[in-house]
Amino acid sequence: MRSTQQFSITLTHEMAELVRAKVESGEYASESEVIRGGLRALQFQERALDNWLREQVASAYDAMKANPSRAVSPAKVRASLDALKPDLREYLLGGPKLDDFEMDSDRDTDPAPLT
Repeated sequence: MRSTQQFSITLTHEMAELVRAKVESGEYASESEVIRGGLRALQFQERALDNWLREQVASAYDAMKANPSRAVSPAKVRASLDALKPDLREYLLGGPKLDDFEMDSDRDTDPAPLT
């Protein structure tokens, strides 16, 4: 019995060129290996995100719910992020400066406690 299954996929021209370049450079032996490597990276990324959500975000939410006075206002978070070096801010946020976006609240007061 085969341990693999053949698929036919459609890629953008840019993605197809990336696959070809990876094989031509010798990084991968075949186009299939490139795709498998990408899928392994996606699995790793999804597991890491799931672990982060379960281990850090959920516990932070529980702590905030138990003690709402620990909350930080959106304006304070924005100021902290804007103080980062531009390249680090770009890396962390994956986009332009926060001032380019409208926030639901631009107040500098703490949010209402969670109920």
